[in-house]
This record gives sequence, structure tokens and C-alpha cells, in this order.
Amino acid sequence: MKVFEIKLKVYLLQDIMFENIQSEISSFIDGALGKNAELKKFHERNEFKNYCFDGLYPIEKNKVYSSDNIYTITLRTINKDLADFFVNKLVNEYSKTIKGLTCEIRIIPKKIIEKIYSITPAIMKDKNGYWKGNLSLQEYEKRIIENLIKKYNYFMNSKINENFQLYDSISFKNKRPIPSNYKNVTLLGDKISLNISQEALAQEIAYMSLGTGVLEMNARGYGFVNYRWL
Repeated sequence: MKVFEIKLKVYLLQDIMFENIQSEISSFIDGALGKNAELKKFHERNEFKNYCFDGLYPIEKNKVYSSDNIYTITLRTINKDLADFFVNKLVNEYSKTIKGLTCEIRIIPKKIIEKIYSITPAIMKDKNGYWKGNLSLQEYEKRIIENLIKKYNYFMNSKINENFQLYDSISFKNKRPIPSNYKNVTLLGDKISLNISQEALAQEIAYMSLGTGVLEMNARGYGFVNYRWL
């Protein structure tokens, strides 16, 4: 398994507010996917998409990303065909707010990962809304692990032994839920940090998560994590 990382420079055609960034980037990427018949079907199917992305960089302190400025979006995927598509097509793509410019791609090296930590909020979809008050921390952690195992089994076409320790500890970087707008709905998420176990399988799944994201709605820009090597 390889994690492909694409740094895409974009030009903003309109101002974008911080809470709308993930939604606007999603629309931009969806526009490119929709022009390819096979990828349009892939996008519409209810399955793991195996890609994720962060927000716009550099970060604007006033939370307004201004038109006529150039920013960078980082996309990651474990699907080489998808990585090639992004590299070839996103540089020529544009939406009402974003125009693609240039990009570069690399493979993230495999080294021992000490921790992974959220760059964009991790979202857990639950019929009762935001998880705190509805689920225990233990149940929340179980969902994180089960979700990553499902992604791993789906991509590797395997059924791994689930009796392993993915991480030694979890911490939250936010005191209150982090709001984000998607399709006129305010989503509430968290920024988490996981200290990864040194078990081989834990390391493999943590590496995968750099390309897939953690928890849900990764192809909408949520659950994107960064890493620190040991």
C-alpha cells in the first residue's frame, strides 16, 4: 500500500468563509469526477472513496479566504488511478469559487508513526446528532477503530484479526465541537490526536489513514490527519 500526496495550488475566484471551505473544495473536486463516466459512478456509489483532503493554506487568521489569492490544497489517496486522475485533471478544473493551477505529487515514505492528529474535524455520523451526550468515549473510540479496519479490509480485500492495539492513547484538541457547513447543514466534529502503537498492523493502518482519513465523510474533506514520525 502507498499513500499518494498531491499538493495542488489553486486560485480563488470568490471569497470563501472558513466554515465553507470543505464544501467548496468538495464541489471543485466533484466537478472533475463528474466529467469522467466511470469516476462519476464511483462517486455516486455508497462505498469507501479512499481519498481525503485538507483546507486552504496558508491559514487566514480572519477566517476569510480572499478572491484573487493563491492557496494550496493537500489531497491524499491510496488509489494510484485516482491520484493520477487528480494530477492530470484538477490543474485544469474550476468551479464558481476555485480554479486549479499546478500540482506536484509524492509518495509518503513508510516510517514508524508516533502519532496521527486531525487537520480537519473528524465527523461521526449518528442518528442522534453529535456523539457527546449520546455515546461514551469507549463507544466513540470503538467507532474510530472499526471504521479504519473496514477501510483496510475493503482496500486490501482481506479480513484481518481485529485483536490488536491501534493506539496507546487518544486526546482531543478542541474543548467545544467544531462546526462546519455542508449542504446547508451544520456538522459538528472533533480534532483528535492518537498515539499509535508500534505493532506492525497498527502502523500499517495508521499509514493508510493518512490517505483515507479517519471516521466518516472523508471525501467531503473531513477526518484528514497529519503525522509525526518517531
